[in-house]
Amino acid sequence: MADEHEFIENGLQRTQIDEFFGEELARAGYGGMEVAKTPMGVQIVLRAEKPGMVIGKGGKNIRKITSELETRFDLDDPQIDVQEVDEPDLNAQIVADRLANALERGWYFRKAGHTTIDRIMDAGALGAEIVLSGKVTGARSRVEKFNRGYIKHNGEPAESIVDEGQGVAVMKLGTIGVTVKIIPPGAQLPDDFQVVEEADVSEWVVEPEADEEGVEELLDRDPDETADAGTEPVTESEADDGSAPTADEEVVEEEVLDEEQEVATPEEGDIEEELDDLEEAVEGELSEDSEAEAEDLLDEMEAQDTAEADVEETVEGEDSEAAASEDGETAASEDEAGGADEASDAPATDDSDDEEGEN
Repeated sequence: MADEHEFIENGLQRTQIDEFFGEELARAGYGGMEVAKTPMGVQIVLRAEKPGMVIGKGGKNIRKITSELETRFDLDDPQIDVQEVDEPDLNAQIVADRLANALERGWYFRKAGHTTIDRIMDAGALGAEIVLSGKVTGARSRVEKFNRGYIKHNGEPAESIVDEGQGVAVMKLGTIGVTVKIIPPGAQLPDDFQVVEEADVSEWVVEPEADEEGVEELLDRDPDETADAGTEPVTESEADDGSAPTADEEVVEEEVLDEEQEVATPEEGDIEEELDDLEEAVEGELSEDSEAEAEDLLDEMEAQDTAEADVEETVEGEDSEAAASEDGETAASEDEAGGADEASDAPATDDSDDEEGEN
């Protein structure tokens, strides 16, 4: 069998065993179980509010449950260990079954939810959440939530820290699902921190070395003392060897430096001549540039004048041609009008001659 199929079958078997214990041990306050397979058999740890009811008189009930596990779920030599729940109000499965029974007995859902979650928080829980889903009050199903404190919904803390239990309340209108989540007291959340008061911080404090002088001591000193401290004294051996400069050598070096500075400094007359030469050169360049610009402007103006004269000549020629064409059209129209008048007068004279002959 592949690992995936084996993993799925083990999870399905675990869920079926949990449902079986919930049905058989409902009156005993079933609070969950843990299954572990060992070489000696299957070890099952049961948590219940009333262990005596799980074991039964003389162990009768526990033997019955063991035989059913062997035949129904094919478990090899199941060994059941029953443990009592110390605080039933902090066990999510027990609280979910209690709330479902209260709803079946006719409790109003808001009263039952608030009462249950208040009991959980009074028991010392860090946070709790109750979810009721189904036909709570009417024909349409809905979801009601009750929250207190701090609760984790996802991530690794939601799987390892949060205790979750589920129950079902069978009502006349339909079933109501009950889900309870509890964070028990003392749970270590990943975002917890603690402030330590009056802690000993000497381990993390770095003390300055004894040779180093503080800033305040340096500021308190006189400037003469600091200058003297910065210069090292000349020993007698160094003076005898000639390594330390004498007073005569220092005077000679100063005179040489003064002469070099005097030679390097130029005279005022030379500076004025250089400035005059620079001004003349700049003025010459500016005059040449201005003359070239003036010539360019004159050429542009002459070109514009010639272009305007050409445009005027072309406009006058077009006007004369238009006037000549208009005169020709008027003369042609007058000739046509005269011919039409002569044609209309000719038949009239013929008719008058005929009338005179008849008379």
